[in-house]
Amino acid sequence: MAAATRQPEPSDAYDLLVVGGGINGTGIARDAAGRGLSVLLAERGDLAGFTSSSSTKLIHGGLRYLEYYEFRLVREALAERERLLRLAPHVIWPLRFVLPHDEGLRPAWMLRLGLFLYDHLARLRTLPGSHGIDLRSSAYGAPLQKRLNRGFVYSDCWVEDSRLVVLNAMDARERGATVLTRTGVVSARRAGDGWVATLRDERGGAERTVRAKAVVNAAGPWVSATLGGTLGINSRAAVRLIKGSHIVVKRLFEGDQAYILQQPDKRIIFAIPYERDFTLIGTTDVPYDGEPGPVSISDAETDYLCGCINRSFDTTITPADVVWSYSGVRPLYDDAAENASAVTRDYVLDVEDQGGTAAVLSVFGGKITTYRRLAEHALEKLKPYFPHHFPHLKKAWTGDAVLPGGAMKDADFDQFLAKLKAEKPFLPDETARRLARAYGTRARDIVGTAQSMADLGEAFDGGLTAAEVDYLRTEEWAVTADDILWRRSKLGLRTSPESAARLAAYLDRRAKAA
Repeated sequence: MAAATRQPEPSDAYDLLVVGGGINGTGIARDAAGRGLSVLLAERGDLAGFTSSSSTKLIHGGLRYLEYYEFRLVREALAERERLLRLAPHVIWPLRFVLPHDEGLRPAWMLRLGLFLYDHLARLRTLPGSHGIDLRSSAYGAPLQKRLNRGFVYSDCWVEDSRLVVLNAMDARERGATVLTRTGVVSARRAGDGWVATLRDERGGAERTVRAKAVVNAAGPWVSATLGGTLGINSRAAVRLIKGSHIVVKRLFEGDQAYILQQPDKRIIFAIPYERDFTLIGTTDVPYDGEPGPVSISDAETDYLCGCINRSFDTTITPADVVWSYSGVRPLYDDAAENASAVTRDYVLDVEDQGGTAAVLSVFGGKITTYRRLAEHALEKLKPYFPHHFPHLKKAWTGDAVLPGGAMKDADFDQFLAKLKAEKPFLPDETARRLARAYGTRARDIVGTAQSMADLGEAFDGGLTAAEVDYLRTEEWAVTADDILWRRSKLGLRTSPESAARLAAYLDRRAKAA
C-alpha cells in the first residue's frame, strides 16, 4: 500500500474502478459506495494534486456564465451552493462580493439585470441578495480608485477546494470504497463483460491486477489520454485544455468582502481575502496544448493579474509583491468556442460500452460547485450496467448527507468553534480556528485527550503538530510535506524551509517505522 492511511481489506474484483482522485473522481466514488457498489479509486499522485487544488476556491453560480446563456448550469450551481453550505460548513462559508461599475465596460443596467437573475435563479436562497451601493460613502469603496463611485454587492461562497476532495474520499472509504493514492492505472482492457486493469505503486513499482465491471475515467486533463492510451478507446468527445493561474500577495484591503473586477477584455478577475494575511487574485484563461501538469504561471499572466488590480485598486502591485502563485489546467468539454473564456463550464458525461457491458464513463468539463450533481448524473448513466444491483440500491442520497467533520448543530461553525475552544482552552485562538476550519468536528480526533500543546508532540511552523501530522497520515493519505503544507492546508505560506525540512524528516521516520 502506497500510504499509511487505513483501507478496507483489498480485493481483486470490484464493481467500479474510478481513475482519478480529483473532485469528480472522489465525488463519484463516494456516491457509488453509498449505493452499495464495491469501488476502487486509483490516483497516481496525491488527492487533488492538480486541477482540483488549483481553482479560484469558490462555490458559486457563475455570474458571468449568464452572458453565455448558461441558465441551466447557473441554476444548478446556485442550488448546489446552498446545499453544500449545509453539508460542509467547516470548509465552505459565505462571502459578500463587491462588483464595481466601470464606465465603458458592461453598463449598470446589465449588471443589475444579471444580479436580479442570479438572485432569482436560486430556489433555496438562504444567503443575502444583491443590492446597489455608493462606493464613495461605503467602506467597500475605500480600497478602490475614486473613479469607481457606484457598484453592487451580492453573495457567493468560499471553499477549501483540496480539502473538499479529501472529505469526499474519506466518506467514500467509510462507506466501503478502497482509495489508493500514488497508484497509477498502467493499462485496462475489456475482458468478457468487464475490465481487467493493471495498477502500479508509483513509489515502489509493484504491480497488481484487478477486475471491474465498469470504469469511470475522471482523469481530469488526462481524460483523453486515458481513453486513447490506458483504455485503448477512440472517443467521440474531445477535451479542451485551458490554463488558469492565480497569484497571492500581502493583504490589499480590510474586511471580509471579496471584489469581482471587470476588465477591458471582458474577463473578470477576483480579489479575495486569503488565509487572513493575504489576497488571492485570479484567474487567467489561457489556451493550453502542453503536458497537463504540473504547470506554472507565466510572466505575462503575472503581469496581467497585477494590471487588473492596478486598474481598480488605489494600491499598486508588481510581480515583486507576489508571495506565491499556482496554476492548473482545466479539462473543459470542447464546444468549439473561439474565446477561451467562453468555453462552457458545464460537464459532459460520455459512455462507451461493448454490447451493453464493460462500460467506461468519461467526465469532460465540470466545475467544483456542481461535482455532487455530476456524480448523481454519472450514477444514473451507470445504472443499466448493474441490472442486478440497482433495483435494490439506495437512490440518490448525497444531497442530505454531511461530509466528514460537517455534523455541526444547525451547520453553525461559529458555535462549534466556541465549543471547541471551551473544551480545549490551551489551544491558541488561531490554531483552534484553523483546526475547526480544516477538520470540523473531527478536530477532536486530532486533539484527543491532550491538555496542553506539548501533549500534541513535535511542533512545526503555523501551529502544526505531530498529532495533526499523524492524523493526516493515517486518515487523509498524506505522504509528503507538500501534501500537508499545500493541499491539506496552506501552511506553506507560513512555514520556513527549516520547519519544512523537519516535517519531511518526521514523515520519513514515521513511514519507515510503519
